[in-house]
Amino acid sequence: MKIICATDYADMSRKAANILSAQVIMKPNCVLGLATGGTPVGTYRQLIEWYNKGDVDFSEVTTVNLDEYRGILKDNPQSYWYFMHKNFFDFVNIAPERVHVPDGANLDADAACKEYDAVIHQVGGIDLQLLGIGPDGHIGFNEPNAAFELGTHCVDLTESTIEANTRFFEKKEDVPHQAYTMGIKSIMQARKVLMVANGANKADIVKTAFFGPVTPEVPASILQMHPDFTLVLDAEAAAKL
Repeated sequence: MKIICATDYADMSRKAANILSAQVIMKPNCVLGLATGGTPVGTYRQLIEWYNKGDVDFSEVTTVNLDEYRGILKDNPQSYWYFMHKNFFDFVNIAPERVHVPDGANLDADAACKEYDAVIHQVGGIDLQLLGIGPDGHIGFNEPNAAFELGTHCVDLTESTIEANTRFFEKKEDVPHQAYTMGIKSIMQARKVLMVANGANKADIVKTAFFGPVTPEVPASILQMHPDFTLVLDAEAAAKL
């Protein structure tokens, strides 16, 4: 595990974007696993800036996103498909056919999950997976559990996750209670994993996840076992390390 401490959110975003852009430069046809949420937005903005300068080319890149709400259409402004296009895909030259997000509109959970696992297999696995971390240690929508979930699966979102996502909706009642998420196995099989974390509210969980025991009750703790895991965090998130 490599830990990179940044001074603030902007510095964290630049450092993470540098790792992602280096991956694309070294392997132009790489597969990037991407994450949603507030934390990675600065990283995407930095990549867009470098793309506009001609420093990085995404034309051969394939992407697979971590998760999507169940029962939500792509054109819904709260869908993760919409989020990724609004914050990244619409501003770089990623080919639309190379973009993959779980199909939240498919209410057949077994079929949707098997289909997404097949997509990950067909693209050859993930070269670099970008992650955030939830206040309870969830990665993607892999919530605290009695065991580590393996493949893509449908998850009932915890109250803390629903509460954390309320800021993206008009009211709490609008937040979906289920989601499709890439499993721990797929994340751990990524050749590289990069996590970004910022803010004082992440300091406790960062310490627990990466300096405590490996347990499915703190899903992110499994990353201690990954052979090429990098954590980039700002000073506030690193305060208790």
